[in-house]
Amino acid sequence: MQELTDRIFSIQTEADFNSCALEVYRFQKAHVPVYRTYLELIRRPEPSHYLEIPHLPITFFKTHQILAEGMDVQQVFKSSGTTGMTRSMHPVADVSVYERSFVPTYEQFLGKLDEQIIFALLPNYISQGESSLVYMVDKLIAKTGNELSGYYLDSSESLLKAISEGRKTGKKLVLFGVSYALLDLAELKPDLRGVTVIETGGMKGKRKEMAKEEMHRELVVSFGCEYIASEYGMCELLSQAYSDRNGLFELPPWMRISLREVNDPFELLTKEKTGGVNVTDLANLYSCAFIETQDLGRIENGKLRLMGRFDHSDVRGCNLLVGSFTYTANA
Repeated sequence: MQELTDRIFSIQTEADFNSCALEVYRFQKAHVPVYRTYLELIRRPEPSHYLEIPHLPITFFKTHQILAEGMDVQQVFKSSGTTGMTRSMHPVADVSVYERSFVPTYEQFLGKLDEQIIFALLPNYISQGESSLVYMVDKLIAKTGNELSGYYLDSSESLLKAISEGRKTGKKLVLFGVSYALLDLAELKPDLRGVTVIETGGMKGKRKEMAKEEMHRELVVSFGCEYIASEYGMCELLSQAYSDRNGLFELPPWMRISLREVNDPFELLTKEKTGGVNVTDLANLYSCAFIETQDLGRIENGKLRLMGRFDHSDVRGCNLLVGSFTYTANA
């Protein structure tokens, strides 16, 4: 599998991606019991192109262990959520694959880590534990090699002081923050001009939900920065996408997005219409690389624009299988 892993992280062309994706599909069909059983239930034709590969509804990560047979678990990542909510779990067999994914992706879109200072406002991820986001930010902070990089959880004053000190170094300043924590900070009207602000997720039950574009406008006004970037990731994925100033997400070479019809998960959209987001993440080599998310999006100029999430009443087709899926081994 090392040879396949190396090829995944060396993808340069669509042909490279297609070849690797089909090989990953064949491996997971043979060796990931939950995915194999799902494929048996839906009885789709054998794919000859990665766009024909069936995607596993993401809800299975809440109810089953998605892991290749015979693999030991090095790390378990869990989703964030509000109190009482069932958290998704992603058992990771080789955490070094995760690091091979997130470090070059971050540097591809945001620059070299040794030329940056990273500040983090991720209180709920810290308190809940087992967060893939915290694991990633920990490693990114360490790779900056700067003593000002770190988590600023309880004191806005200390964060703003650190940002002020960081400006004196001439290094690029990056602030990761969960949405509600950034909105809390925005109430202070801090001067964050020149700081790259990366919003990482929703309100987590702390504030009223609001449209991403509305929230970003509010943050831009309060912070004085040019735009708010976003990180698109989740515990079920070992890769991330980052948005540009237009709110469009760019992907690493080993990740692809396709859109499906809202009421037919097997029908892909070919025009610029809003649909359900399917993610192919080849870094998910030992779990499932083909995931049907509950996000809605559009493809614009080859990039992803997120449009919101499915309402539970809108979920159709394959998602109904989650309720009747009876596979129990390795659960």
